[in-house]
Amino acid sequence: MRIDAYTQVTQLYNNTKVKSAAKPTKTGFSDAVQISSFGKDYQVAKKAVAGAPDMRDDLVNPIKTAVQNGTYDVSDSDFADKLLEKYSSILG
Repeated sequence: MRIDAYTQVTQLYNNTKVKSAAKPTKTGFSDAVQISSFGKDYQVAKKAVAGAPDMRDDLVNPIKTAVQNGTYDVSDSDFADKLLEKYSSILG
C-alpha cells in the first residue's frame, strides 16, 4: 500500500474545503417596523369587535319573552317573502 498517494489525495481535498465564513461585523443599522394607518384602524376595529357582546340583549330579550309567552306573531306574507328572497339568492 502506498501511503504517499493517500497523503496527496487528502491534501487535494483539504485544499478544496470551504473556509469558514468570517463573522459579520456589527453595523449601525437596525430593523424597524412601520404599521400603516389602515393597519392601525384594523387593530382598533378588531379590539372593538372583541369587546362587544356576541348577542344584543336589548333586541333579543323582547322577542324571547314574546316567544315564551306565545304572543310572538309573524305574518305569513312576510315569512313567504323572506323565504322566496333566500331561495332566489341561493339559485343566483
